[in-house]
This record gives sequence, C-alpha cells and structure tokens, in this order.
Amino acid sequence: ELRRRFDVAEAVVEVHGEPVRLLRPANADALISEADFAADERLPYWADVWPSSTVLAGHVRAMPGEGRTLLELGCGLGLVATAATRAGFDVLATDYYEDALRFAELNVERNAGRPLRAMHLDWRALPDELPRFDVVVASDVLYELKYAELVADVLARTLTPEGEGWVADPGRIASGPFLDECARRGIQHETAQEVPWADGAIRQTIRLHRLWWPRVTPRGQRPPASS
Repeated sequence: ELRRRFDVAEAVVEVHGEPVRLLRPANADALISEADFAADERLPYWADVWPSSTVLAGHVRAMPGEGRTLLELGCGLGLVATAATRAGFDVLATDYYEDALRFAELNVERNAGRPLRAMHLDWRALPDELPRFDVVVASDVLYELKYAELVADVLARTLTPEGEGWVADPGRIASGPFLDECARRGIQHETAQEVPWADGAIRQTIRLHRLWWPRVTPRGQRPPASS
C-alpha cells in the first residue's frame, strides 16, 4: 500500500552498532500540501530522518526496557520506536500524521520483528484514556514556540511519578522556553549529553535533556542520570 501511494526509498541508520533499514518517502518536499499548511501549518517533517532522532535512538537502545512502558511523541518514520522495541520496552508510538504511523508500524515490524502500537495524537487534545508511562521521549519537536507549552503539558500529563523523559534537541527556537515550562510545572531537568553532529554541510550539537519529577532517594540525593 505504501509503495503504491508513495515514491519510496530506503535509509539505513546504524543505532548502537545495529543497522536499521527505514522505508521512507523518497522526497519529503513532494509531500507538502498547501491545503494542509493553510489548515494548521502542517508540514511533512515526519518523512525525514533527523540527527536528533538518531542520537535519541542510540540512547534508548542502551536503556533497560524489559517490563517498562515508553511513549514516543512524534514518532516519524519509527527509528526511535524501533530502538525502544529492540531494547524490550512496551512502546506506544504517536504522531499527528496518519501516514507517519503507517511507515513507523512497517519499519518497526521489519527491523524489530514485533508489531508496534501506534496512535494518532493531537497534543492539544489528549484522550482521557491515555495512561502514564515509565519513559516519555521525543526528538526535534521544539521547532515552533507554541510547542514549548504543549510538549511540557504532554510530559506532565503522561510521565509517571518515578519515570523520566528524554528530549533530543539541536537548539530549536522553543528548546529554552520548553525547559522553562517544565520547571513551572515542577519537572526537573538536566542536559545529560551534548553530541556533536556532522553530515556534509550540516553541523549541529544535539542536546539530550533528561526530565523527571522531583523525588527523594533513600540517601536524600537526586536520582541517578540514567535508569
């Protein structure tokens, strides 16, 4: 079905020493719809493989996932969802674009050998039945100022008291305001890693932000930086 509807290509990304073969639209720009943009400024960012998603995928793949739930906000082609599934997480991948979910489902099945739970999700209208998760992740979702408050709201609504969030960001316009909005909601944060990225003319520093609800450990210390 996807090959019939789209001109497709395959991107191969190495994550934690393992290849991930992603079926994707060959040209994301060809998917731009003036009608969609006029309706809600919708652009097909989901159809590209972004550096932040590769950094986040590598981090998630190294985390212990067995017996833990993970929510991805803006799953795109399914790279991070593939890494999380391989790590053993019970994954719910979400996106605002139905086509992104279809590609993500296919790519996770192809690469991880397990079906993916996927859900269409509008951050402005979260369903009441959406549960809380042990881990909530997102990569490069802060490219509009309005997303600072929205993503902070989703994180506060979906993260368990003992859970942690991980957001990979290359310095988008809403990254600083997002961390401020998290702090206003009582969510603590730290920049756990800064990863230089170079691919041809592209030069970025991907910051991996860790977020958590404040809690007291038996020794009265802050929780460790990773699970």
